Amino acid sequence: MTDATTYDRVPALLVLEDGRTFRGLSFGAQGETFGEAVFSTGMSGYQETLTDPSYHRQVVVATAPQIGNTGWNDEDDESGKIWVAGYVVRDLSRVRSNWRSNRSLDSELKAQGIVGIAELDTRALTRHLRERGAMRVGISTTELDPTNLLAKVLEQPEMAGANLVADVTIGAENIVRPEGKPRHVVAAIDLGIKDMTPKRMAERGLEVHVLPASTTLADIQKIGADGVFFSNGPGDPSTADTEVALLRDVLDAGLPYFGICFGNQIFGRALGFGTYKLKYGHRGINQPVMDLTTRKVEITAHNHGFAVDAPRDETVDTRWGDVTVSHVCLNDDVIEGLELRGKDGRLRAFSVQYHPEAAAGPHDSAYLFDRFVEMLDAATDEKQGAL
Repeated sequence: MTDATTYDRVPALLVLEDGRTFRGLSFGAQGETFGEAVFSTGMSGYQETLTDPSYHRQVVVATAPQIGNTGWNDEDDESGKIWVAGYVVRDLSRVRSNWRSNRSLDSELKAQGIVGIAELDTRALTRHLRERGAMRVGISTTELDPTNLLAKVLEQPEMAGANLVADVTIGAENIVRPEGKPRHVVAAIDLGIKDMTPKRMAERGLEVHVLPASTTLADIQKIGADGVFFSNGPGDPSTADTEVALLRDVLDAGLPYFGICFGNQIFGRALGFGTYKLKYGHRGINQPVMDLTTRKVEITAHNHGFAVDAPRDETVDTRWGDVTVSHVCLNDDVIEGLELRGKDGRLRAFSVQYHPEAAAGPHDSAYLFDRFVEMLDAATDEKQGAL
């Protein structure tokens, strides 16, 4: 479907916490919004980005110059709503052209009350964030005085120290049935999970029980889970003490574990490593990562502002087995994955910092779901052999 749309040319103001100011035009909802300013380098997939719960309380700057050209559809949402606090684009497309599109990006942001700003220099804004780091920001159509808006920005909480899991986790259990012959039952702890993640597991015959972050080991054992998964999510992993304690219980129980993004950071903490805030994070669908197991380079989807502080070239002994770094980012050497192997050398748990479900692509890392299934198969065989 192709049509032309227009949006009101209402002035809007963007102010960063260091005082840098950008003026543009409003799109989406009018009003005022605040959050952490971050940039995403993806050239497509903005619908998946905006509906990713990991972006809760963040204002996303699109580095691709034109956004909105594929409109909005009812199939690509990664959750039940838009989670970003605000959206910043250079050129909002006035034409949407995609056979699945049934409304414009502008109209969807209006409907969900999300404030956007367009027609500003996103290249300059991105360079500023790369140099100075992610920071608090405000966008307003009602307060156009930079000094007054800056005062409001400085009143906002920072992302460091933010515990946001309770804001995004599911309220009650949701079961995603396996496609084809059932193979295993997985407990997926929802820390901000995207809809495509349990779908990728269901495609491989896994029955996925999506559970709230308040889940206990007893709850996991009650459903007869063969393995446990921790999802992506927003906020500072140093605040996730409850989730870390649960994961340690899971490892003590000998259940296979797979985690992505926030789940990788929690895995790191459970193993005894620290976490730290990246200067401006990794966000987009074009991030190169090397799998140190295979030495292959994958182009991957990222959305994180924190990372695990683990020794890259050492094997660390824990009470559950030996831990090594499995993946690294080739842009800046940030740790992108961890593996835990038992004393017999068999894989017991692993995690990655990026998003192998990658609904908008790329799909280089889909094999990680197969690796999880293989780990579940091995654990089941071991259990049956011991009976």
